[in-house]
Amino acid sequence: MTDVLRVQDLRRVCGKLLDVVEEQFGGEIDLERIDVDFYWSIDLRSAFDLYGAPEAGIDLGQSSDDVAELHALLRRPADDVLVLWHDLQHLAGVLRLLAYLDLPKPGGAETSPQAGASGDEPFAAT
Repeated sequence: MTDVLRVQDLRRVCGKLLDVVEEQFGGEIDLERIDVDFYWSIDLRSAFDLYGAPEAGIDLGQSSDDVAELHALLRRPADDVLVLWHDLQHLAGVLRLLAYLDLPKPGGAETSPQAGASGDEPFAAT
């Protein structure tokens, strides 16, 4: 069933992907050693409005801010209300950073065993 998004399936997929992230990059990623921090972002309303002008919704995101927001989320009291649209955007920013870090190097042909399994871009070998 592709018309249904099951949270349980999403949780399993995230676990599998994060296991590979940990295998490739280790249990911690030092953001200071990464050449990138800022990235282009498009606000959610513009991203899903296919009839509007998306360039009006383009702004900058910042990986270090995304990570700081996720750390702050972990320190919030248990009864604190999560704001999904805000908190998930920070998580998405971190996940995009991980995907960026795994991009094949220009001119590099090495890929990991996961490459080509689904027709997606190959993982960079580490």
